[in-house]
Amino acid sequence: MFDVQEIRSQFSILNETVNGKPLVYLDNAATSQKPNSVLEIWKKYYQEINANVHRGIHTLSQLATEEMELSRRKIQKFINAKHDFEVIFTRGTTEGINLIAYILTAKLKKDDEIIISYLEHHSNIVPWQMLCERTGAKLRVIPMDENGVLQLDFLDQFLSEKTKVVSVNQVSNALGVVNPIEEIISKTRAQSDAYIVIDGAQSVPHFTVDVQKMDCDFFVFSGHKMYAPMGTGILYGKQEILEALPPFHGGGEMIAVCSFEKTTYAGLPFKYEAGTPNVGGNIALGAATDFILNIGQQNIQNHENALLEYAQRKLLELDGLKVYAEKAHRTGVVSFNLEGVGISSDVGMILDKMGVAVRTGHHCTQPIMEFFNIAGTVRASFAVYNTFEEIDLLVEGVKKAQRMLA
Repeated sequence: MFDVQEIRSQFSILNETVNGKPLVYLDNAATSQKPNSVLEIWKKYYQEINANVHRGIHTLSQLATEEMELSRRKIQKFINAKHDFEVIFTRGTTEGINLIAYILTAKLKKDDEIIISYLEHHSNIVPWQMLCERTGAKLRVIPMDENGVLQLDFLDQFLSEKTKVVSVNQVSNALGVVNPIEEIISKTRAQSDAYIVIDGAQSVPHFTVDVQKMDCDFFVFSGHKMYAPMGTGILYGKQEILEALPPFHGGGEMIAVCSFEKTTYAGLPFKYEAGTPNVGGNIALGAATDFILNIGQQNIQNHENALLEYAQRKLLELDGLKVYAEKAHRTGVVSFNLEGVGISSDVGMILDKMGVAVRTGHHCTQPIMEFFNIAGTVRASFAVYNTFEEIDLLVEGVKKAQRMLA
């Protein structure tokens, strides 16, 4: 049985008060809260086995190494990668995309093309712009319609022998729109030999991801949005691709042999993991996958979809409120504005006084905001521990904001 109250009991922070009110945390698309099981694993590493990994024969180093490599195997299973060495630890989605954009530099030349979409986070725009500046390649953008749905006819028009990279998110952080990744990948495979990069930062917390079934070349996500510590993340890449491309950072751990004359690089995954890793965080990321799988990904998806449907219905009962991408297939997010209120942060501050935490602003998606001719939105985003009662408190707060800002 799915028991949201039992789940909530595993998050100590949900007992906190904000401005004298019980905390209602609806900013999960920015970062999720962390269950006690994850925090305890992180704390245990530092209290009991703190040591550097892969470099020592002493007992603590061996224990730390075993725990971090166990975590890698958990994540391999979590996303169904073929090999554990295809799972690269990073600091998050942003570093993962920057890593890919850097190691692909030699694969692009002047007038080659990179395709992204209008729904991207800045982290899936700027690294590709920088790659274009380095190589002379051109950026092409799949447009969206007024419902936040990508117009894939343009992808058909864009794809050609010039296409070297297609990089899109699986779920929009600003609107919650779920993109048709399978169709995008199928079209790309049929019409080009481009590298396919999928930003999964907003998908892995909400539903099952299978990178082999998806057949992407790269998949990136962040730990802190899926109940793990900040500063953790994963880059998945197909073995043959990662082996053929150059490393990103140079330093310790990523070498096989180093001399002043020549350095040879270590095999996967260490080729892409230069320097001392975030060992405690990486171990805790594995614990976060345990937390998700113990609840059941389908249970999480069902609960969060019900929350989204309820939140949208209750909000749309209010006069003078607009929900963006209202008719699109979405998960985890409802993004809205009050008519006549030009600054979304005003609504956010009123909600905060009531203990309700939401995100306001452009959500690092300024092109989306420009499309709708707005400065930003109020974004409520959901996790497995949120309740319908919390959504009722959100709606009451929005009503109060309407009265105060009228």
